[in-house]
Amino acid sequence: MNPQLFQFLLGCFVAIGSFNYGYDNSVITEVIASSAFNERFKPTAAETGAVVSVFTGGAFAGAIIAGFLNDWVGRRATIFSATIVFYVGAGLQTGASHLNHMYAGRVFAGLAVGIFYMVIPIYQSEIAHPSIRGRISALQQSFLGIGAVVSSWISYGCYIRFDDDKQYRLPLGLQLVPTFFLMLFVFTLPESPRWLVKKGKREQGLQTLARIHSKGNVQDAFVVAEMELIISDVDKEIENAQIPIWKIAFGSRSNFRRLFMAVTLQASVQMTGVSAISYFIPTIYSQMQIDTAKSLLLAACSGLINLFIAQTSCIWLIDKLGRRWPIIVANFLQALTFVVGCILMAKYPLSSTVPESAQIGFIATTWIFGVIFAIPGTTSWIIPAEIFNIQLRSLGVAAASCTSFAFNTMISQVTTIAMERIGYKFWFLFIVCNITNALFFYCFLPETGKTPLEKMDQLWQDAPIFIPSWNRHDYLKELEEVTQEVEASGVLEKGEVEEVERV
Repeated sequence: MNPQLFQFLLGCFVAIGSFNYGYDNSVITEVIASSAFNERFKPTAAETGAVVSVFTGGAFAGAIIAGFLNDWVGRRATIFSATIVFYVGAGLQTGASHLNHMYAGRVFAGLAVGIFYMVIPIYQSEIAHPSIRGRISALQQSFLGIGAVVSSWISYGCYIRFDDDKQYRLPLGLQLVPTFFLMLFVFTLPESPRWLVKKGKREQGLQTLARIHSKGNVQDAFVVAEMELIISDVDKEIENAQIPIWKIAFGSRSNFRRLFMAVTLQASVQMTGVSAISYFIPTIYSQMQIDTAKSLLLAACSGLINLFIAQTSCIWLIDKLGRRWPIIVANFLQALTFVVGCILMAKYPLSSTVPESAQIGFIATTWIFGVIFAIPGTTSWIIPAEIFNIQLRSLGVAAASCTSFAFNTMISQVTTIAMERIGYKFWFLFIVCNITNALFFYCFLPETGKTPLEKMDQLWQDAPIFIPSWNRHDYLKELEEVTQEVEASGVLEKGEVEEVERV
């Protein structure tokens, strides 16, 4: 099998964890809107918000746990542990007979998702060739979109077909199916070669690297050059082993910049308004007098558009266009969609009759926003997973993930209340945040695409604080030149290969 296709398929399989997030993220929209759920539990607006927000609160804790577990037991075992926790959470939600049971299930499911979303992008970035790392890492967000689409259509079908507890229990229970396959087969995947080298298993790391990138040929020029970079990166970590991790993270300007950028990036994504639209689309559409059944159908259609247009385009273009400019442009365009939506809600308040043309216009703004959001939504997970060295990678991604879930929890808890009390004025927050996001990333975010993971230290040391004036170096070309030198020196002798294994 072609090595890049093999890497792509590996990225797809572990992204089942992202599918779970997308499914659970979307299914709760139908659950809290369903008549059967509301008749059984009779939740207040605050309790409805809590059903959503405790999930992301659990994810916050999960990301912290994964930050330690990931380096201790490895990437595969961490993913496996998340599948077990997710089974508990999904089971509790499906069988809930009291709102407290639902809360508990949401917390456990969130805990699993926090682990998934911390470890999956790390695994994907560590097994991918630099030239396609963005494409493979983008699978995390794409599978989230697939999960959301599947959930949307299942939820819509159950909403119009049933009027008893199956209306919300069946969609909740079906999320157990894909998790079973991930649980069953995750240990058949190769472990991250970088984690193996970090744990002193250098021969196994070399063989795994060769399995992923050269069909098992340990003499391949790229494998030899990449192995040398990985060993050098790990040796630096060993040299700094006595230095407290917090001092490494905050004591170096380039390390602190990376940590700050990863955290800021995730916070900025949540402040685009995506969580408000994703979780509470029936509440938001009701501002334009669109009923619940139609809202769920429209959300399902929007998911299809996002998946087949936005996510597919993002996968194939992210390594061609890079990270920096797509994020900047996307945030600016997202602000425009909120401006239009805000104008429509202000012009047609709940007390007035809303013409069909205004409803269509408002629906279009949310659909267009969803398509555009594929860019920052995808890159917000790619960048944190690729910018840190091996010593800080788990810590950095955990911090970014915790930030995402913390801001997600905040937006989830206040959206229902804000839409009830201030209506369209709530959109002002997202207009301002999208514009400031674009300006911030224009000034301070360097391009990180097509840069080998072990060259990220050099990139962030070279990059000035104010980015627009920087003439970026081609770091991938350096790796290609080293690879060419290895090829030019001829096929490695057996003794040389053994020496690489022993290094």
